[in-house]
Amino acid sequence: MRKELTEMTLEELWQLFPIILTEHKSYWADWYREEISLLKSLLPKDVEYHHIGSTAIDGIMAKPIIDILIVVNSSDNLHNVANILQKQGYIIMSTIDKRISLNKGYSTKGFEERVFHLHLRLAGDTDEIYFRDYLKMHQDIAKEYEKLKLSLFEKYRNNRDAYTEKKTEFVTFYTKLAKQQFLTNNNGR
Repeated sequence: MRKELTEMTLEELWQLFPIILTEHKSYWADWYREEISLLKSLLPKDVEYHHIGSTAIDGIMAKPIIDILIVVNSSDNLHNVANILQKQGYIIMSTIDKRISLNKGYSTKGFEERVFHLHLRLAGDTDEIYFRDYLKMHQDIAKEYEKLKLSLFEKYRNNRDAYTEKKTEFVTFYTKLAKQQFLTNNNGR
């Protein structure tokens, strides 16, 4: 008898759900829009949605997981939205400070066809948007990011935390640069 996902150790989950990189797929944008349509039917009207992560950046390899940043305006809404999503089959993977991560598309047999990571945040905690937009505007940097991911994914195929940690310096550097560029282009606003 298989263990439920909630009964598995982190190492067992990493074995079942290894890091996989694939060529960019144009249908990822469609999957994002379809999921947003569903989410909009479930969640309050004042929620914001953003396609983030490498699947949102044309031309670079990515894990075939659609990352969606969901932005709410209060801590109460953060927990209310998480409860609604959990009732719809999303699995809460972590709650840290005022951030809640949820997943959909994971089963005891491995990845389903469509996999989503929802990053539930408060307004203002949206650095991923700056990073995404910077990579979209600077294809050479996007390719550097792809090269970094390709150098890491085999080594850390079954250790998501290490894979993410090894990308942190790059992501932090270009996010900071993106925010500075945005502030300069918008006259400090």
